Amino acid sequence: MNLSNKILDFYFNLPKDLPLANGVETIYPFDNKEVQSVMKTFFQKYYADSNPRTYLVGINPGRLGSGITGIGFTDAFHLEEVCDIANSFDKRIELSAAFMFEVIEAYGGTEKFYKDFFFTTVMPLGLLKEGKNYNYYDDKETQKALEPFIEKTLLEQLSFVGTKPNIICIGQGKNLKYLEAFNKKHECFGSIEVVPHPRWVMQYRRKEKQKHIEKYLEVLKKSKI
Repeated sequence: MNLSNKILDFYFNLPKDLPLANGVETIYPFDNKEVQSVMKTFFQKYYADSNPRTYLVGINPGRLGSGITGIGFTDAFHLEEVCDIANSFDKRIELSAAFMFEVIEAYGGTEKFYKDFFFTTVMPLGLLKEGKNYNYYDDKETQKALEPFIEKTLLEQLSFVGTKPNIICIGQGKNLKYLEAFNKKHECFGSIEVVPHPRWVMQYRRKEKQKHIEKYLEVLKKSKI
């Protein structure tokens, strides 16, 4: 089974309902027929091989990006305009996706980038609270409730390539702390590097965007398997 099939099998078999409290709910796009179609097209286009990848590990999907497309750090606009995968989703540009596609272009384009890297997240399903994006670590009860699910699904994703992948943590705060503790317990990463979260860059450091793109390129080249 090649990498694209492993990825698709993983996402299409995620459970829809998880035991969450405090008004937290999951974003579950994978039972949508068009989501399934664009995911199959995307992963078969870029991951139809068995080569190892370096993993870029985010927090959890957002409602305007992969919460719609099913594809990490990809919104409907860039999926169609850059990856040439037509879709009928709302073409609103999501900030994190916009930044990541600038990084991808600077790296050499989608073919080169996706040959070397794979986007995933600690928590593979997006989370909402009161209609807004929520993070797996935003309250202790949610994180504790998700621990068994995160452990199972993250280890399963890491097994796709049959070796300890190098990872790049997207986010310099709680996500990094979580992944460092996870690796201490499971010894499952070849190495851990870190880059700032693209939403933080686009919201608070946009004037310094090019500097952060260059930082990403430096870390990508260092971490590439």
